[in-house]
Order: sequence, then C-alpha cells, then structure tokens
Amino acid sequence: MILEQYYIECLSHASYLIGDESTGRAVVVDPRRDITEYLDDARTYGLTIDGVINTHFHADFVSGHLELVEATGAWIGFGEAAETDYPIRRLAHGEHISLGRVDLEILSTPGHTWESISVLVRETADATATAVLTGDSLFIGDVGRPDLVNLGDGSTTDLARAMYHTVHDTLLALPDGVTVMPAHGAGSSCGKNLSAELTSTIGEQRRTNASAQPMSEDAFVALITDGQPAVPAYFSVDAALNKSTHPALDQHRRIPELSADRVRAELAAGTRVLDARTVDDFAAGHLRGAVNVGFDGRFAETGGMVAEVGEAIVLITYPGEEQDAAMRLARIGSDNVIGYLGTHTDGILPTALADLVQTAPRTTVTELDRLRADDAITLVDIRNPGERDSGVIPGAIPVPLAQLRSRAEELPTGKPIVVHCAGGWRSSVAASLLRARGIERVSDLVGGYNAWAAQQVSA
Repeated sequence: MILEQYYIECLSHASYLIGDESTGRAVVVDPRRDITEYLDDARTYGLTIDGVINTHFHADFVSGHLELVEATGAWIGFGEAAETDYPIRRLAHGEHISLGRVDLEILSTPGHTWESISVLVRETADATATAVLTGDSLFIGDVGRPDLVNLGDGSTTDLARAMYHTVHDTLLALPDGVTVMPAHGAGSSCGKNLSAELTSTIGEQRRTNASAQPMSEDAFVALITDGQPAVPAYFSVDAALNKSTHPALDQHRRIPELSADRVRAELAAGTRVLDARTVDDFAAGHLRGAVNVGFDGRFAETGGMVAEVGEAIVLITYPGEEQDAAMRLARIGSDNVIGYLGTHTDGILPTALADLVQTAPRTTVTELDRLRADDAITLVDIRNPGERDSGVIPGAIPVPLAQLRSRAEELPTGKPIVVHCAGGWRSSVAASLLRARGIERVSDLVGGYNAWAAQQVSA
C-alpha cells in the first residue's frame, strides 16, 4: 500500500495519495490546485489516479479536484450532503471503495460542515484499519470549528452537536492504534488549538486532545464554539468556488517581470501591491501604497485577508521567489497576479522608483509605554480572540487582522495609531494595509505583545 502525505506550511494543509501496488489504482484526498507532485509520484509508483475525494467543501483553499479530473479523468467524491455544479460520486457512510487489495471505508463525520466525511484505510478488506484521514473533523490537538460563515445551512450549535457525536461516537470508537491524518495542522484558521505534529493516533488523541475528553454534549459545544480565530473574508469565496465549475489552474504558468514604469502606473491606478520581503526590509524602504505580506510567514492566507480573490496584484519579492509567491496565491483562488517587480539580490528596490520609496514607522515597547501614559495614541490589537485570553495591553482596541480591511473605518484617527500582534509579523501587514488605505499616522509595535509582556516581567 502507498500512503503519502503532502504538507504545505503556508496553508497548514495536508493532502494524501493512497495507492494499491498490486493493481496500480489510486485516489487523492483533499488535493491542492498545483497537482504536479501527485502526478509525478503516481507515475513513480506506477499508479493511475482513479478518483479524487474531498472530505468537505474546503474554505481556506481552492481544491484541485477539477485540475486532477482534467489531467486524469478521475471521478470526484464527496459526502452525500454535498451539492455541486459538476458531477460527483456521492459517498455514503459505511461505503467501501476497493483499490484492489487496499480498502477505503467512508465514515460520515459532520460537524465542521454537513457533508464532512473521513476515510478509513485498510491494507486489505479484512485487516485492522491502518489510518483514518479525518479532513477537518478530528485534528491533532483539536476538532474542526463549526462556525464558518460559508456553510449556508444549519446553525453553529447544530453543527457543534453533530461534531460531538462524530468525535465521541464515530472516530473515538476506532482502535487506539489507528493513525490520525487530518487535513490541517498548526496555524490553520479551521480550528484553534492545532498541533504542529502532522500525524497521531486515536489512542493519543483520546488521551491528550482537550475536545476528545469525556464531557457532556453541552460542555463540548461551549468548548469548540469559544475563542475561534477570526474568519478571513476569502473563505466564503473559496467555499463557493469549490462547489462550482471554474477554470482549472495552468500548472505551467509564469508571471512576467514588470518594468519600473509599469509598476508606477499600476500604483497610480490603485492596483494592489503585495511586498513579500521581510518586515525589517519593508520598514527600511518600500513603495508608497504597498502592503507587507512577508513570504516568510502565512503568505497565502494573509494575502487573502488583504486582497480580494480575483483582484489584480503586483508582487515585490526577493529574486527567485516570485513564481512560488504567485502559486501560493493561486492556491486560494487569487489567479490575477499580473507580474512582479524585480529587486536586487539583497531586496533593495530599483532606483528608478526611488521617489516612491518611504520608510515604515515602528514603535518600541519603551516608546509605547510612554505614549500610552500620555494618552497620545490609539492602540489596536490585531490578534485572534483566543490569543487575547493569555493577556492584553490595557486600552487596546481588538480588531483581528482578518477583519481589519472591513472594519478599518471603525478606528479613531484623531491620534496616531499603533498596531500590535503577538510577535511583529502580522502588525506590519496591518499597519501597511491601513497606510495604503490613506490612514497615514500608523506604526507597528516591534516585537508585538510578547515583547511588551516580557518587559513587564523584567521591570
């Protein structure tokens, strides 16, 4: 049996290839849009991809099922409750899919969404299960959130109650030795306490997962509906794309380098410019109106927070990162990257645009405490609700980064604004986004809340 996991840090996303070596038949589970890796591995193993299974309608990325169908002619499988604009194979609870010797059993596991399923993998039909691919139902350390806005059907409480039975009656009923292989890991907005571990076992989750402990249904509902991360606006767009027919991604596309004059014209026209350099290099000098979304962080998801899916985008990256950056955006449906501005090896911007370059104001913890004492600033906390449970800077206005674009007008602008996150990466995104929207007096806190809290301890 072949069972390969493909994990991308930028979206904390895991997908899988399951194949039977005796027959050469395979399926891919929860694929991303850039499918070359699945095709290459299938070719290496001598496999033919017969089917594509999506455990649910993903909201945080555009699934690669249409690309795989175009490349292989495979069927597309979803849980019975799924409704799509394209033909699908409806997979019922208890249904078995034979790849030859390898057997896949479908488990209905609603809770994150109504159509959610898990895939139980056995090396032979009569063998003990080897693994369960749990999608966004059971994570390592948590369970899938029940409150995403793209659901369009059923209340959060109804889904949370369904998740209780999914976890306690279906998944935890599996043998302790079954390997748990979810669709997401730490950092995903599809849950709140996801582990950095990529696999676990049912037994280990029974012992350590807070949501898998014995408790009443009401207690479970309260636990999984509180403190979830703010939902990026693009989630509803991607969920809709995953239900509909849309153009497949060109697996070989290359975005062009743009001249300085073209970039100047795009800035003047209001085109979104995403600067993927580090926070420090961005602060030292960037194009007026650019938004800093560092390639060294959660580039795709954060790009979806600051730019509309389908919006024209110009990228600024270090040399050699531009094509990968464009692909990362394409994974969430942002296909309209029109090109990139080339930089020097060290990331310095072209001198032809020197008149548009400005520095980014930053505030140290020491400066922050002085400004707060003088009531001279508006402080904005862009962390997620669960992060604020560990502590807050008094007086900060909470606006999660995922909501900042839609709520920017709520912020008072009579005083300079200082934005902070946990460590300083997201605050650079937020401060640059606000400045790009015309709010000029905005800085970010160097080191974020963590630096401020550390100084309070040492003071």
